[in-house]
Amino acid sequence: MPLSEQEQRLLDEMERHLMRNDADVVSAPRGGRTLSYRNIVYGTILVLLGIGGLIMGVSLQVIAVGVIGFVVMLGGVILAITPGRGAKARVEPERTSKPQGNSSSFMDRMNDRWDKRQEER
Repeated sequence: MPLSEQEQRLLDEMERHLMRNDADVVSAPRGGRTLSYRNIVYGTILVLLGIGGLIMGVSLQVIAVGVIGFVVMLGGVILAITPGRGAKARVEPERTSKPQGNSSSFMDRMNDRWDKRQEER
């Protein structure tokens, strides 16, 4: 469903405002840090050990064992989401061809419209 003229003007104004005030956000590279497979495996093992310690602490009614289990679980999660030593920022390569027809995503269509507007200026 196409946008009404008022909605289109509002969207254009928001885009101009974003480009003017937040150019660093718009030009930031896409992608993120890559996660280490090894860290995910070790983190998962620590989480499972922590759950076991937590259950053991609750069943034995020993608070210290439960707290240690929780801390081990937390450490496992932190380890799992931490990128590896050799992990670098992943930058997506430039697209060589533009998608055609209805198979293109919403963001691809918006990027194409933006490019057309910039070429007209």
